[in-house]
Amino acid sequence: MTAPVFVVDATVALRPGTVTLDGPEGRHAVSVRRLRVGEEVVLTDGAGTGAHGTVAAVHGKDRLDVDVIGVRTEDPPAPRITVVQALPKGDRGELSVETMTETGVDAIVPWQAARCITRWKGERGAKSLAKWRATAREAGKQSRRLRFPEVAGAMSSKEVAALLAAADFAAVLHEEGSEPLATAELPAAGSLVLVVGPEGGVSPDELALFADAGAVPYRLGRTVLRTSTAGTAACALLLGRTGRWS
Repeated sequence: MTAPVFVVDATVALRPGTVTLDGPEGRHAVSVRRLRVGEEVVLTDGAGTGAHGTVAAVHGKDRLDVDVIGVRTEDPPAPRITVVQALPKGDRGELSVETMTETGVDAIVPWQAARCITRWKGERGAKSLAKWRATAREAGKQSRRLRFPEVAGAMSSKEVAALLAAADFAAVLHEEGSEPLATAELPAAGSLVLVVGPEGGVSPDELALFADAGAVPYRLGRTVLRTSTAGTAACALLLGRTGRWS
């Protein structure tokens, strides 16, 4: 089994030598994972840098020292895959973020679509966004990633259209799309942006807005997936087609 991953603060320098892990991550390592001297760990900043080492000492219930023996930095993946995810009902949003992160998505954009039942407003919206970001962080650790996906603030349809217009490839996942995503012509580099609609579907006005921005409707397959699973399936398809899973 690969070594567990823990996140260090951005101010911590990851380099060979002794690095101290404390705070919530240190408590999780010591009190929950019950790591002991000699066990292997990976420390990461979540932005592409990882340090491999072994536990050198454990202090109390929330701090340990790691003897770092190697550091590596991952280049940003290409092409970059972003999923614009319409807000699902209940906790299915966190499920979507979790599985897309485990799969390998690079960025997630919450989208307040016209037909979304869920609404992010005020304090509730801030808490929901914080949950999505925490879910991406934990799923990144669980899946042994060194570069965690970025989770943007919630966007309106007009803001999503601007994002699509700047992409090298843009697609709206839609069961009535005339072309399958599996055969779409993809760029070798740049940015790929996928739009996943809400349970009620993407509205005609939104489809027209996104079409003007260059986003063509594509279908995934013969079945209709839920909004919380479509992004993961589409991301996996693109990772395979672009060679990032090779």
